[in-house]
Amino acid sequence: MGRKLNGLSQRYVAALRKHLKQGPQANLQPAQGLGRRAMALGLETLDLARFHEQALITLVLPRYSPGTRDAMVRRAGTFFAEAITPIEKTHRAAREANASLNQMIQTLNQRSVDLAASNRRLRQEIVQRKSVEKSLRKSKQHYGQLLEQSRQMQEQLRLLSRQLLLAQEEERKKISRELHDEIAQTLTGINVRLASLKTEAAADTKGLQQKITVTQRLVEKSVNIVHRFARELRPTVLDDLGLIPALHSFMKGFTKRTGIHIRFTTFTSSRIKQLNNATRTVFYRVAQEALTNVARHAQASLVEVNFEKLPNAICLKIKDNGKSFQAQRVMHSKRNTRLGLIGMRERLEMVGGKFAVESSPGKGTTVQAQIPLGKAAGGENVDGAGWNQTLNV
Repeated sequence: MGRKLNGLSQRYVAALRKHLKQGPQANLQPAQGLGRRAMALGLETLDLARFHEQALITLVLPRYSPGTRDAMVRRAGTFFAEAITPIEKTHRAAREANASLNQMIQTLNQRSVDLAASNRRLRQEIVQRKSVEKSLRKSKQHYGQLLEQSRQMQEQLRLLSRQLLLAQEEERKKISRELHDEIAQTLTGINVRLASLKTEAAADTKGLQQKITVTQRLVEKSVNIVHRFARELRPTVLDDLGLIPALHSFMKGFTKRTGIHIRFTTFTSSRIKQLNNATRTVFYRVAQEALTNVARHAQASLVEVNFEKLPNAICLKIKDNGKSFQAQRVMHSKRNTRLGLIGMRERLEMVGGKFAVESSPGKGTTVQAQIPLGKAAGGENVDGAGWNQTLNV
C-alpha cells in the first residue's frame, strides 16, 4: 500500500508540473484521473492535500519570484480542486445517502412505534375477543341447558296432562260404577220394596212395619253413600271445623277401610288456627294422597302423621313402615306414573311450599310437606283446640 501511495504522489507531482508548464489553458482531466485513482485507493481529501503541498514545495516555492509563485499557486489550486472533485462528489452522495438513511431510520422508528402500538391494541382485542368468545360459549351452554330444561318441563307437562286426563276419566268411571253398583241398585231395591208394599198393603197389612223398616235402611244406606262421595270430593268438616278435625275424621275412615293404624301427632298453636283456606286444602290433599299411596303400594301396618312447627314454617310429615321404592328415579322419570307424587309437589309449589319424599329399604317412606308461614297465614277460623297430643287412630 505504501508503494502505491508513493507512486501516486510521484504521479501527482509530475502531472502538476506538466499542468503548470502548459499555462492557464492546460487540460484538467489528468487531475480528475488522479482524484479517481486516489479514491480507488481509499484516500480522502486531506491525503491529496498533503500530496499537493509536497508538490508545491518541490515545484514552486524554491524557484520562482513571489509574483510568479502566486500565479502558479492559483493554477495549482485549480488543479487540486479538480483532483478532489471525484472525492467530493462521493462525499456529497454519501452525505445525501446518509441523510436519506437517517430519514429512513426515523421513518422505520416511527413505524416501529406505530407497529408496537398496533400490536398492543391487537393483543387487547384478542384478549377481549377471547373473553367474548368464552362468554358466548357459556351463554350458549347456559341457553342449551335452559332449552333442555324447558323441553323436559314441556314433556313432563304433557305427561302430567295425559295422566290428569286418565285420572279424571278413572275417577269418573269409579263414581259411575259406584253410582250404578250401589246407589242405583239400592234405589231399585227401594222401588221394588215400595211396589211390593203397595200391593201387600191392599191385601194384607201383616208384616208391613218390618218391610217399611228394611226400606228405610236402604234409603239410609243410599244417603250414607252419597255423603261418603261428598266427603271424598270435598269434606265439609274441613270448611266448618278446620284442618285437624277433618284429618282426624278422614284417618278414622281410612283405618276402618284398610286396617292400617295411624299415629297422629300435632300441636296447639295460633299458627294452626291462622292457616288460610288454600293452605288447609293443600295439607289435607297431601295427607289424603300420601295415605292413599300407602294403602295401594306400601303394604304397611303403621303410619305416623306428624305436624311440626318450624321457626318460619309448618311441616307435615307422613311416614310408613312399609316397603320402599326408588323415590328420586320415580320423581324425575320421563314416564312417571306416580301421578300422586307429582300432584302433591304441584299443590305445594302453588302456595310457595316445598315437597320432599324419601324411601329406603327397611325404613319405609317419608313424605314431607313444608309451607312458609307467610304463605300459610290467612287469619281464618277455626281449626279447633286441644289437638296437642298423640292420637292413635
